[in-house]
Amino acid sequence: MENYINHGDKDTRSGFGEGLTELGRSNENIVALCADLTGSLKMNEFAKENPERFFQTGIAEANMIGLAAGLATGGKIPYTGTFANFSTGRVYDQIRQSIAYSNKNVKICASHAGITLGEDGATHQILEDIGLMKMLPGMTVINTCDFNQTKSATIEISNYDGPVYLRFGRPKVANFTDVSKKFEIGKGLKLKVGSDVTIVATGHLVWEALKASENLSEKGINSEIINIHTIKPLDEEIILESVSKTGCLVSAEEHNIYGGLGESISRLLATKMPTPQEFVGTKDTFGESGTPKQLMDKYGLNSSSICESVINVLKRK
Repeated sequence: MENYINHGDKDTRSGFGEGLTELGRSNENIVALCADLTGSLKMNEFAKENPERFFQTGIAEANMIGLAAGLATGGKIPYTGTFANFSTGRVYDQIRQSIAYSNKNVKICASHAGITLGEDGATHQILEDIGLMKMLPGMTVINTCDFNQTKSATIEISNYDGPVYLRFGRPKVANFTDVSKKFEIGKGLKLKVGSDVTIVATGHLVWEALKASENLSEKGINSEIINIHTIKPLDEEIILESVSKTGCLVSAEEHNIYGGLGESISRLLATKMPTPQEFVGTKDTFGESGTPKQLMDKYGLNSSSICESVINVLKRK
């Protein structure tokens, strides 16, 4: 695939764990809090190396957020860790009041996001979290695509002063981004140059977009691929520059189409450059139990659905 090689499937949560461990060795102000899911969040090594800077709160997520806000007030840089559903929906009031409204320097790190959580089912598969978090004033929202990017983002957000929501996942996925490339908050990445259609993807759908581009090229369709890892602030410039050339766009995300990346893009296009757009994402539904692949296929979160959406949006140019 054009300059992008899968160097071996790896889970993005392990990228978070490695990044956090490195931070613990280099910055004594980094503290970590976990709600009884240390192994699932890959926070074991940090806890082992820094027992005095690791706080196991138990299944008390609201308390964890309050503790993080207090630690930030005292000059520490807290990283909280639990599943995305419990990182956002369960503690939304605490995040809104104690972190966002108060502009606390807390990094809310959420694993097992989206439908690829898999067999645990709909109660754990949050597909609304990006919308919840991006609507909070001052909240930065990041959704990484692979191990390397997650590790890089975990490290980089420590240098950003303000609340951050970092979203990543459970399954092993293609690891293809350049390990040496510095993560830049709010800066999209153009992975492939094209002229017929713009495909903007985030998280696990970035690799699927690259696969879709390969299939589309066999049909004579030249697609431009953009990785938007930062949902907020959105890199408006890279999107507008692309659609001014291609004239149409497909957004792809492992999230409800209501409130996600696609909706942020449609607001941008409606106000600055009206452009035909198709959405790949879940369609106002909860998930269900199944393997990640089964669920991604059933809910149309794959390269085939991206290709189909490209064909549809090209008819609207």
